[in-house]
Amino acid sequence: MLSKRIVPCLDVRDGQVVKGVKFKNHVILGEILDLAQRYRDQGADELVFYDITASAEKRTVSTKWIEDTAQVIDIPFCVAGGIRSVDDARRVLHAGADKVSINSPAIERPDLINELAKEFGSQCVVIGVDSALQDDDYYIWKYTGSESTAQSAGKKTMDWLVEVQERGAGEIVLNCMGADGTKVGYDLKQLRIARDFCQVPLIASGGAGSLEDFKNAFIDAKVDAALAAGVFHRGEITVPDLKRYLKSQGLEVRL
Repeated sequence: MLSKRIVPCLDVRDGQVVKGVKFKNHVILGEILDLAQRYRDQGADELVFYDITASAEKRTVSTKWIEDTAQVIDIPFCVAGGIRSVDDARRVLHAGADKVSINSPAIERPDLINELAKEFGSQCVVIGVDSALQDDDYYIWKYTGSESTAQSAGKKTMDWLVEVQERGAGEIVLNCMGADGTKVGYDLKQLRIARDFCQVPLIASGGAGSLEDFKNAFIDAKVDAALAAGVFHRGEITVPDLKRYLKSQGLEVRL
């Protein structure tokens, strides 16, 4: 059995780590390197960094802090933020990231997924999917880093999950927007539906507030990894405590 992964997420804006609720009202929670080192020391399996305004601002994530991060941690990390081309992805990977994640740029130009998978291999290509309930179905959103730019992309989430896999995505992070930052638990209903459409690793994102929330995502929705931000940044849950709890519940984790 493959170990279940615990993935702290660091939303980056203006060089600092921030967190909002339902993708709105972001507040500063710490410094990039401080938090990256904390999670490395705690035993996180990997990290994800999102430059949350890069796509909406039509720029690409800065490689400076990626290089700095690569110097101080020795666990895998993934970076997202306005990556629109093979060259953009190459710069991010050469700066030290192990994977790139694309969201809005993939919606704008789906062929980008094919190009990245061909150039770097599917194992390097993560698709972030921001999904919300509309009219009794789930739809994807883009430019969600700021509430002033967020907009529905007009495409059903499950259709998009199928398409990105066909194009070469190696992993999917499903950001359930309605649960984001609420601490009421992962959106298990949506994750269970998505699991049926995903043949690649599925990462749950949005809503973690308790140890049980992680267990439920792994057992009820059968996700491969669980991503969380605020509860880790604020110290409400620590990675070692979480992993010990999951182990006690019969789940395979790397201690």
